[in-house]
Amino acid sequence: MPRPKANCPACAAPVVFQCRTSMVTVCSTCKSVVARGDKKLEDHGRVADIVATDSPLALGIKGRFRSKPFLIIGRTQFQHAAGGVWDEWYCAFPNGKWGWLAEAQGQFYMTFEESFSEDALPSLDSLQGGQQLVLNDANYTIAEVGLARIGGAEGEMPVAVVPNAEHPFVDLYADNERFATLDYSTGKPQCYVGWIVTLDDLGLKDVKPDQREGKSISALKVGCPNCGGMLDLRMPDETQRVVCSFCSSMLDCNKGNLQFLSTLKPKTKPIIQLGTQGKLFGIQFTVIGFVQRSVTIGGTKYFWTEYLLYEPTTGFRWLVHSDSHWSYVEPVSPSKVKDDHSIARYDGKTFKVFQEAIARVEYVLGEFYWKVEIGESVLCRDLICPPYMLSFERTTSGARAVSKQGQKVGSITLGETSISLGTYLPHADVTAAFGVTNLPRGWIVAPNQPVPVPSEIFVKWAMFLIALVVIYGFALGCNMQPDDWLLIWAMTLVSVPPLFGAVVNASFNQRRWAESDFAP
Repeated sequence: MPRPKANCPACAAPVVFQCRTSMVTVCSTCKSVVARGDKKLEDHGRVADIVATDSPLALGIKGRFRSKPFLIIGRTQFQHAAGGVWDEWYCAFPNGKWGWLAEAQGQFYMTFEESFSEDALPSLDSLQGGQQLVLNDANYTIAEVGLARIGGAEGEMPVAVVPNAEHPFVDLYADNERFATLDYSTGKPQCYVGWIVTLDDLGLKDVKPDQREGKSISALKVGCPNCGGMLDLRMPDETQRVVCSFCSSMLDCNKGNLQFLSTLKPKTKPIIQLGTQGKLFGIQFTVIGFVQRSVTIGGTKYFWTEYLLYEPTTGFRWLVHSDSHWSYVEPVSPSKVKDDHSIARYDGKTFKVFQEAIARVEYVLGEFYWKVEIGESVLCRDLICPPYMLSFERTTSGARAVSKQGQKVGSITLGETSISLGTYLPHADVTAAFGVTNLPRGWIVAPNQPVPVPSEIFVKWAMFLIALVVIYGFALGCNMQPDDWLLIWAMTLVSVPPLFGAVVNASFNQRRWAESDFAP
């Protein structure tokens, strides 16, 4: 049976609908959104060009999900209010069924529309992060209440696409990799329920990023609009903020086009320089960003630094440097974590709360995938099970008005909860990965630091006691005066308590680590 053909109402170029249940298609000639009307095609306006990413997906790719074949025939790209983009790929299944395959930060979510009665789903202004919601007899937790705009689009879609329209949404997670999203862009909530999936689950494990239709822009050299210094943008398609390494200017970035925002006062320097490449856990990362953050506890401010790592296929990771200790940090799906606030369970392990505080951005350098700001704050809660740390970060951006066709239709309280897993890294691993030497070391034991085996602790104690005996023997042999004895006693009193406290703390961590079954 021939496919429906017609001419674009905007440019008269021929358009073809591959799927008979498609509602709209994007004209490949003029980028107009062409919708099927009762008797003719309608022009719904033009969409922006798709921002090229390192997605392995593309129009025309065939896959299989739970024994059912599908064909990717459409794509809508959304621009998050905090910066960055994500894609929704439209998968046509047999018998006119559609699947929504969302792709964000290297994660994939396959969902299908579920029908609910009009009063079964809550209103948008009644929802907030962390809230519980029951859908199809499953308990979901709200991870994000967000607002985005429709950016680019291509191919065919089963729903109307209005260029630049606001898109209020709520993302929810449940156990067993279940995922759901509520779409409030039409006023009446629509619910899509499904699962977190992998490319292997979709029959696409052999698809590579270099097979996509659009190529992402390679690294660019651009001049700082404030000082003229040449900056290397390593991901110009996705970068939202850049801080010049020459004049410390914070710049807004739009596909490599820089706009001056403000000048930052340098507060610290990175130990690992931007642009450095290093291999961790078999992945070759590039350091593209540097952040200094702080928390205030008991009136005292504590600082640490974080390095943003990037690899096109893996995405973004973090290398955290705190109290002269290092941790490799990666995102964790909320569907895999059971959170009871003071205790959390992940991957069969139990994490106990260490601290909860407001973390604040103090200084940044390099490029970032969101619109980072100095003073940006999140509520951070850390739970430990050495050598791991599970961190919950919750942001709240306050109420925002929601508009439809220029008219205010309600408000939304933006908020997001993200979870990450930090793995303690020995100094030797950081040195081997990034080639940095003489890394600073401190006396403080890191919360997630695995301690030496007991035999090593005893050896160190024995060496310390032997050193004391040698010192006192030497002092006696030299017939030292009373003032010299006072100096030796003072040195002993200063040195023993920190070492004793460190060993006691280490012993406590050793016992906790062994109990958690993380000990090798």
